[in-house]
Amino acid sequence: RLLRDYVRNGGALLMFGGYYSFQGINGGARYHRTPVEDVLPVSCLSVDDRVEVPEGFAPVVTGTESHPILKGLGTDWPVLLGYNEVTVKDGAEVLATVSTEYGSQPLLVTGTYGKGRTVAWTSDVGPHWLPSSFIAWPGYKTLFEQMLAWATAKA
Repeated sequence: RLLRDYVRNGGALLMFGGYYSFQGINGGARYHRTPVEDVLPVSCLSVDDRVEVPEGFAPVVTGTESHPILKGLGTDWPVLLGYNEVTVKDGAEVLATVSTEYGSQPLLVTGTYGKGRTVAWTSDVGPHWLPSSFIAWPGYKTLFEQMLAWATAKA
Protein backbone atom coordinates (compact mmCIF):
# COMPACT_ATOMS: atom_id res chain seq x y z
CA ARG A 1 0.00 0.00 0.00
CA LEU A 2 2.91 2.33 0.67
CA LEU A 3 4.15 1.94 -2.93
CA ARG A 4 0.67 2.61 -4.28
CA ASP A 5 0.35 5.77 -2.19
CA TYR A 6 3.87 6.86 -3.13
CA VAL A 7 3.12 6.64 -6.86
CA ARG A 8 -0.31 8.22 -6.49
CA ASN A 9 1.40 11.21 -4.87
CA GLY A 10 3.94 11.66 -7.68
CA GLY A 11 6.46 8.85 -7.25
CA ALA A 12 7.61 6.36 -9.87
CA LEU A 13 7.51 2.57 -10.10
CA LEU A 14 9.38 0.47 -12.65
CA MET A 15 8.75 -3.28 -12.68
CA PHE A 16 11.05 -5.54 -14.66
CA GLY A 17 10.32 -9.13 -15.58
CA GLY A 18 11.89 -12.33 -14.38
CA TYR A 19 11.22 -15.42 -12.34
CA TYR A 20 9.76 -13.52 -9.37
CA SER A 21 8.22 -10.54 -11.13
CA PHE A 22 4.61 -9.96 -12.09
CA GLN A 23 3.16 -13.37 -11.15
CA GLY A 24 6.36 -15.33 -11.75
CA ILE A 25 7.39 -18.95 -11.35
CA ASN A 26 4.50 -21.11 -10.17
CA GLY A 27 2.63 -17.88 -9.42
CA GLY A 28 5.05 -17.28 -6.53
CA ALA A 29 5.65 -13.55 -7.00
CA ARG A 30 1.99 -12.97 -6.17
CA TYR A 31 1.56 -9.40 -7.45
CA HIS A 32 -1.86 -10.27 -8.90
CA ARG A 33 -4.63 -8.41 -7.04
CA THR A 34 -2.26 -6.33 -4.91
CA PRO A 35 -1.74 -2.58 -4.47
CA VAL A 36 1.41 -2.92 -6.61
CA GLU A 37 -0.66 -4.31 -9.49
CA ASP A 38 -3.09 -1.39 -9.03
CA VAL A 39 -0.24 1.01 -9.91
CA LEU A 40 1.20 -0.91 -12.87
CA PRO A 41 0.18 -0.12 -16.47
CA VAL A 42 -0.43 -3.86 -16.90
CA SER A 43 -2.42 -6.53 -15.08
CA CYS A 44 -0.76 -9.70 -13.84
CA LEU A 45 -2.09 -13.15 -14.61
CA SER A 46 -3.29 -15.29 -11.70
CA VAL A 47 -0.98 -18.18 -12.70
CA ASP A 48 2.65 -18.78 -13.65
CA ASP A 49 3.18 -16.17 -16.36
CA ARG A 50 6.67 -17.00 -17.63
CA VAL A 51 7.06 -17.56 -21.36
CA GLU A 52 10.38 -19.16 -22.27
CA VAL A 53 11.53 -18.57 -25.86
CA PRO A 54 14.86 -20.42 -26.17
CA GLU A 55 15.05 -19.76 -29.92
CA GLY A 56 14.66 -16.04 -29.24
CA PHE A 57 12.26 -13.43 -30.51
CA ALA A 58 12.84 -9.98 -31.94
CA PRO A 59 11.18 -7.16 -29.98
CA VAL A 60 8.82 -5.02 -32.06
CA VAL A 61 8.95 -1.29 -31.33
CA THR A 62 5.41 0.05 -31.57
CA GLY A 63 5.96 3.52 -30.10
CA THR A 64 7.50 6.44 -31.93
CA GLU A 65 11.08 7.59 -31.51
CA SER A 66 9.69 10.86 -30.20
CA HIS A 67 8.83 9.07 -26.93
CA PRO A 68 11.61 9.87 -24.43
CA ILE A 69 12.15 6.18 -23.60
CA LEU A 70 12.70 5.22 -27.25
CA LYS A 71 14.78 8.23 -28.33
CA GLY A 72 17.85 7.17 -30.31
CA LEU A 73 17.19 3.41 -30.00
CA GLY A 74 15.86 2.68 -33.48
CA THR A 75 13.70 -0.36 -34.16
CA ASP A 76 16.29 -3.11 -34.64
CA TRP A 77 16.77 -4.51 -31.13
CA PRO A 78 18.61 -7.76 -30.32
CA VAL A 79 16.61 -10.90 -29.57
CA LEU A 80 15.24 -11.77 -26.14
CA LEU A 81 14.71 -15.24 -24.70
CA GLY A 82 11.54 -14.84 -22.65
CA TYR A 83 9.09 -12.59 -20.86
CA ASN A 84 6.28 -12.49 -18.31
CA GLU A 85 2.83 -12.56 -19.87
CA VAL A 86 0.60 -9.65 -18.78
CA THR A 87 -2.38 -7.72 -20.13
CA VAL A 88 -2.40 -3.99 -20.86
CA LYS A 89 -4.65 -1.74 -18.81
CA ASP A 90 -6.85 0.92 -20.39
CA GLY A 91 -4.97 4.17 -20.87
CA ALA A 92 -1.51 2.58 -20.86
CA GLU A 93 0.89 3.10 -23.77
CA VAL A 94 2.57 0.07 -25.35
CA LEU A 95 6.02 1.07 -26.64
CA ALA A 96 7.21 -2.42 -27.63
CA THR A 97 5.81 -5.93 -27.93
CA VAL A 98 7.15 -9.41 -28.35
CA SER A 99 7.09 -10.73 -31.91
CA THR A 100 3.91 -11.72 -33.74
CA GLU A 101 4.85 -15.40 -33.35
CA TYR A 102 4.05 -14.90 -29.66
CA GLY A 103 0.91 -12.87 -30.14
CA SER A 104 2.49 -9.39 -30.00
CA GLN A 105 2.16 -9.45 -26.23
CA PRO A 106 3.34 -6.40 -24.25
CA LEU A 107 7.07 -5.98 -23.65
CA LEU A 108 7.44 -2.30 -22.69
CA VAL A 109 4.43 -0.41 -21.35
CA THR A 110 4.10 2.98 -19.66
CA GLY A 111 1.30 4.47 -17.65
CA THR A 112 0.32 6.95 -14.99
CA TYR A 113 -1.25 6.44 -11.60
CA GLY A 114 -2.45 9.52 -9.81
CA LYS A 115 0.39 12.02 -10.09
CA GLY A 116 3.03 9.33 -10.72
CA ARG A 117 4.40 7.34 -13.62
CA THR A 118 4.91 3.61 -14.04
CA VAL A 119 6.84 1.39 -16.45
CA ALA A 120 6.54 -2.33 -17.04
CA TRP A 121 9.36 -4.16 -18.89
CA THR A 122 8.20 -7.77 -19.09
CA SER A 123 11.53 -9.37 -19.96
CA ASP A 124 14.57 -9.64 -17.72
CA VAL A 125 17.25 -7.01 -17.12
CA GLY A 126 20.13 -9.49 -17.39
CA PRO A 127 20.77 -13.16 -18.06
CA HIS A 128 18.43 -15.50 -18.19
CA TRP A 129 16.08 -13.86 -20.70
CA LEU A 130 18.56 -11.22 -21.87
CA PRO A 131 21.30 -12.92 -23.86
CA SER A 132 24.79 -11.43 -23.95
CA SER A 133 24.02 -9.88 -27.36
CA PHE A 134 21.28 -7.75 -25.80
CA ILE A 135 23.48 -6.72 -22.88
CA ALA A 136 26.31 -5.83 -25.32
CA TRP A 137 23.91 -3.80 -27.52
CA PRO A 138 24.77 -0.08 -27.28
CA GLY A 139 21.07 0.64 -26.65
CA TYR A 140 20.89 -1.55 -23.51
CA LYS A 141 22.20 1.08 -21.10
CA THR A 142 20.33 3.87 -22.88
CA LEU A 143 17.01 1.99 -22.77
CA PHE A 144 17.08 1.48 -19.03
CA GLU A 145 18.41 4.98 -18.30
CA GLN A 146 15.61 6.48 -20.39
CA MET A 147 12.99 4.31 -18.66
CA LEU A 148 14.19 5.63 -15.30
CA ALA A 149 14.37 9.24 -16.50
CA TRP A 150 10.84 9.12 -17.95
CA ALA A 151 9.35 7.49 -14.88
CA THR A 152 10.92 9.94 -12.46
CA ALA A 153 9.94 13.04 -14.46
CA LYS A 154 6.80 14.78 -13.26
CA ALA A 155 3.63 13.42 -14.85
